[in-house]
Order: sequence, then C-alpha cells, then structure tokens
Amino acid sequence: MTANTKITADLFVTCVVDQLYPDVGVSVVRVLRRLGVSIGFPGDQTCCGQPVYNTGYSHQARILAKRVLEQFKDSEYVVVPSGSCAATLRVFYLEIFADDPQLLTEAKALAAKTYEFSEFLVNVLKVEDAADCGASHEGTVTYHPSCHLLRELGVKSEPQKLLQSVPGLEQKELEGAEICCGFGGTFSVKFPHISEGMVTDKVANVQASGADTLVSCDMSCLMNIGGSLNRQESNIKVRHLAQILDVESE
Repeated sequence: MTANTKITADLFVTCVVDQLYPDVGVSVVRVLRRLGVSIGFPGDQTCCGQPVYNTGYSHQARILAKRVLEQFKDSEYVVVPSGSCAATLRVFYLEIFADDPQLLTEAKALAAKTYEFSEFLVNVLKVEDAADCGASHEGTVTYHPSCHLLRELGVKSEPQKLLQSVPGLEQKELEGAEICCGFGGTFSVKFPHISEGMVTDKVANVQASGADTLVSCDMSCLMNIGGSLNRQESNIKVRHLAQILDVESE
C-alpha cells in the first residue's frame, strides 16, 4: 500500500469479540488505522447467523443474513477478525440465498469485498513486514490455524507471513496444527465428549511446542483452547493475531 492510498473499510466485529473479547476489536482498529485505513463500524450489526445455520435452522439464518447484507451494502471493504464469520459472509451466504436471484446478487457483492483480518493486511494493504504496523513481541509463539480459515477461505500463508516478520518474535512449530481444536460452534455443545477429547489433544501439542503464547485468527478457537489451558493451570497465554501486531496491546 502506498502512502497516498485512501482505503475505507467497515469492521464486522463478530459476536465472540463483541461480547467476550472487545480488546481484540480495539487492536484490529488500531492496527488498521496505523496502516492508514479509515475504519467504519455499523452500530446496529448483529450475528452473521453461522451458529443457527450450522445447526440446521436455515430460515433463522436467512433473517440474520439479510440484515447483514443491508448493513454492509455500501462498504468498500468488510474486515472480519474471524475465519469462521468471514467464511459465513463469503461462502455460506451464497448457499443461503441460492434460490433468490436478487439476494444472491447482493450476497456475491458482499462476498467480493469481505476479507479476514490477516488476508486484508497481506492481500489488500500489501503489508510485507509486521514492523509496518509498529509490531514487536518479545517471546515465543505457536500458531493454530482455524478450520474455516484454512478450508473455506484458503487463508494459510498470510498469518504466518505476518508472524514471521514481527521483530523479537520466535515462532515454534505446532504438531497437528491443522487439526480442529474441537470447538466447531454448536458442535462442542452437541458432542461435548468428542470436543473435549479433541481440545485435550490440541492442548498437549501446544504445551509440547514450548511456546509461551498461542496465536490464532479466531477467538472462538482461542476461547476453547484457552479454557482447557486454564483448567490445567497452564501459564501459556492466548492472543489473537491483531493483539500481536498491535504495539499498544498488553
């Protein structure tokens, strides 16, 4: 991105960030502003509809999705600090509105301008070095790529590229990194014993990495893994990528 480039983007903050981890949303905004992006925030935004859609309530998901289409119809870009919610806007809305040509056209327009946070930094803003964000981090981290980020969006190299360029940061390999943590939204509610087994395996690999911080692009995954780490009284911290890039974040 050149110094004279003027980009405006609206933040779709997600339910998990809004309700449980607002500091992540603050870090996203600070990083983007530091890179010269003008950030908007539709104040009446609500859930994208992913939980109800994944559970089979397509009608209820459609109601929420129509609201999102209306809220972000005039956005130049939509930035989402979550692979799962970004995938809902970009992939699943095309399924939800497949039988309605008008709404499908609107959904395609939204999909074309929707980006997950790390994807937006690397592919739109052309950030080559995390130092451009003012980032620095003394310590070791390991990275967990969320399922939707990898499988639905195909975002794989972008978060790694940003982490590798953070001054002072040492990255540790995570065994089984691409294996699901077991959260899966309502999956963890419907199949708690399977979910617990999956997160137990993930936590064992996080601990074996030797890193002092686990980083991901999805707070839902970090909530699940972090909860398990806390129950084991682990000192390993969990951080969203935006918090690593945000020099003002603790």
